[in-house]
Amino acid sequence: MAKGVFITATNTDIGKTYITALIVKKLREANINCGYYKAVLSGAEIINNNIVAGDAKYVYNVANIKGNPNKCVSYIFEQPVSPHLAAKLNNVHISMDKIVDDFNYICNEHDYITVEGSGGIVCPIYYDKEKIMLTDIIKKLKIPIILVSSSGLGSINGTILTLEYIKKHNITVNSIILNNYDKNNIIHIDNRRILEEMTNLPVYICEQYSKDIDIPLKELKQFYDFI
Repeated sequence: MAKGVFITATNTDIGKTYITALIVKKLREANINCGYYKAVLSGAEIINNNIVAGDAKYVYNVANIKGNPNKCVSYIFEQPVSPHLAAKLNNVHISMDKIVDDFNYICNEHDYITVEGSGGIVCPIYYDKEKIMLTDIIKKLKIPIILVSSSGLGSINGTILTLEYIKKHNITVNSIILNNYDKNNIIHIDNRRILEEMTNLPVYICEQYSKDIDIPLKELKQFYDFI
């Protein structure tokens, strides 16, 4: 039976893909069969007239995963907009059943699954007569969250508000990662200390341009839960 974790963030462009890639890389370098999945990707690249899931391609490259990265993303859109709007612009119905089926397929191929979300935690995935929010997907997959946040000014507010929203939806968060952390920055140091005290969660850091995630392997594995 596979184990999974969901990587989400306090906002878009916080560094989910970067952190996800480093996590998958660390597990695979420890000879752990870790896979990657993303339900919906917008803002895809066009290479030689072919659409390419850029986030997935980045994870594959960093983690040295062979194969076609598009196969680990259920829906891929070119427009760099929210998933629900991309689906509307392309007249595509996003199906929770397809997401679950694709996720289960990845699970059958791997022992550990790292799932990357879209945007921040409050992200409409499909918003028509049927409505799917990112939290609906997380609850359906029944896996806990690692929350990625910024390290600088505003991090405390953004992180706590995100955690309160997640708590409202009865989803487990097992850790926080502060991205672009500067060990010499007094704001970053203070934010980490206060977030540890306020949340009672382990708060890890990832310095800018790091090529590895600074989380002990044993602890990282514990953040994954059985699916």
